[in-house]
Amino acid sequence: MARQAPPEWLIEQGIAETRALLMGGEQVLAARIYWPGELRAGEHRRARLISKLAGTRRGVALLDDGTEALVDHLPPGVTEGQTIAVVITRAALAERGRLKRAQARVASTDAPVAAPPLPEGRVVQRFPAGSWDEVWHAASSASLDFPGGEILLSVTPAMTVIDIDGVGSPRDVALAAVPGIARALRWFDLGGNIGIDFPTLAAKADRRAVDEALEAALAGWPHERTAMNGFGFVQLVARALGPSLLHRFATARLGAATRMALRRAELAAAGGTGRTLLLTVHPALKAKIKQPWLAELSRRTGRALEVAVDPALAIEAAHAQLLQA
Repeated sequence: MARQAPPEWLIEQGIAETRALLMGGEQVLAARIYWPGELRAGEHRRARLISKLAGTRRGVALLDDGTEALVDHLPPGVTEGQTIAVVITRAALAERGRLKRAQARVASTDAPVAAPPLPEGRVVQRFPAGSWDEVWHAASSASLDFPGGEILLSVTPAMTVIDIDGVGSPRDVALAAVPGIARALRWFDLGGNIGIDFPTLAAKADRRAVDEALEAALAGWPHERTAMNGFGFVQLVARALGPSLLHRFATARLGAATRMALRRAELAAAGGTGRTLLLTVHPALKAKIKQPWLAELSRRTGRALEVAVDPALAIEAAHAQLLQA
C-alpha cells in the first residue's frame, strides 16, 4: 500500500496578496493569507518610545514605518524618546470603528530581521481546482456546514463567537459540529479569544463527551480551553499573529473581493486564446482596483485588459472572460 505524503503548504503568489493552503492529499487542512505592506509577527523593527505606561514595563512606540505599536518588556532604564529595537508579536487588527495597534516586545538584537509572510512551502502557479474557492467562500459567508447543521461565526471586538445550529438532539448536534469547528479554526487562521456556543447540555456526561471530542479534534492546534459550562459555552484562547480571514471580510470585504476578482481574471486567461481579458465587477470593486494591480495582471496574462461594471453583480461575484476581438 502506498504511503500518503505528509501535509504540505502550497503558496500562491497572487496580485496584492499571497495565499497559502496546507494540503493533506486533496483535503485543505489550513489556510493563511498575507497582504503586502502589513507588519508580520516575527519582524524586527526600529522604533522610538513615545510614552511609557506608569507602573508597568509597557509603552507605545512609533515604528519606522510611521505606525504605532504597544511594546512589552521595556528595560527599566529606557526613557521616552529613546530609539529601541523591537520584534512584532502580533500585527495590527482593524475592527469596526477602530484599529488595534500592533503588539511588540523589545528585541534582543538590533539587527534587522525580516519575517516570512507565510509558512515555508512549495510555490505553485495555482492551487488544486476549487480548493481556495471553498475556503474563500466559507470565510466570506462566515459559515461552514456539517452533517445536520451549520456553524456560524461572528467577529466582535472582544472575541470571535462560533454559534451552532442543527437538527437533532442537543448532544448529537454538538458532537456532529466538533469536526467542523476544528476545520473552521484552521481554515480561517483564527486566534485570540474564541467562544463556542454549543446547544445547552443538561447532563454532565454529555458535556464531558463534547469536551473529549473537542480535545481530540484540536490536538496539535496550540490553545488553552475551558470545560463546557452548564449553558453549553466553551472558551478557547490561542495566539493571534495577525488578522484572520474572518477579520479580512469583517473589516475589508471590498479589498478581499477585489483581490479575488484579480485571481479569477488571472485564472481565466490561463490556456485561453483571446486577445483581450474582460473583467466584470461590481462598481464598488472597480474603485478599489489600483492601476499597478491592473498592470501586473496584464503583464502576467499577456493580454490587454478591459474592466466593466455591473451593478447587478454581488460584490463577491466578479467574473472574467477572454474576448477574441
